[in-house]
Amino acid sequence: MKICKKIKALYFWFFFIFSILIVVCCFCFVKSQNILWKIRRIWAKFQKFTIFYKTELVGKFNPNANMILMNHQSTLDIIALEGLYPKNLCWVAKKELGEIPLFKITIKKPKLLCIDRKNPRDLVRVLKEAKERLNENRVLAIFPEGTRSKTEKMLKFQSGAKVLTEKLNLKVQPILIVDSAKILDTKSFNVNGGILKIICMDLVDTSDERWLENTRKKMQEVLEQERMKQCLI
Repeated sequence: MKICKKIKALYFWFFFIFSILIVVCCFCFVKSQNILWKIRRIWAKFQKFTIFYKTELVGKFNPNANMILMNHQSTLDIIALEGLYPKNLCWVAKKELGEIPLFKITIKKPKLLCIDRKNPRDLVRVLKEAKERLNENRVLAIFPEGTRSKTEKMLKFQSGAKVLTEKLNLKVQPILIVDSAKILDTKSFNVNGGILKIICMDLVDTSDERWLENTRKKMQEVLEQERMKQCLI
């Protein structure tokens, strides 16, 4: 069984890296953001043939939302949303990712946002660029935990999402991703396939001062309910 999992993982990583190299080559010759977005969507949908997973979408993506918040466990979180979301997402990532040679072009060309969390002065640039993306009818996508959670509990939500929301008057929709690491765990090098459940929650009432903390609490509650349902099956 373990050998089969490792073979699946090798299969995934070979085609994953190969497909990213193809995307990088395409990005080098494309300037249109709309075409770049289509390339990203095709790439994301292709990964279903390397990870052998399906998606179950509960609820609907709110067309009024201009920011989505997601919990984070796996690279699959990005892949799944890229393939499903009906608008051009602008991912908000940490600066370090933009410095990795393989990802540098895939972040810079589609004009994704990289934040230098160690430099408070970087906020001015981030707000300016975020406003530009919103004016282009794009939706900001952020993992408020800041990194992947390695346990069944979500990490504390960082303040970045709250600052962006309050400064730019955003409408926020939480998107709950149920245990994506069980399907693709890049840390332990395991690929299991399966059905990835994605739950679209209601827009957040951002007039509440503690809306970010309350959103995390609500997402954690729904996640635990989903886990209980799976145990009863």
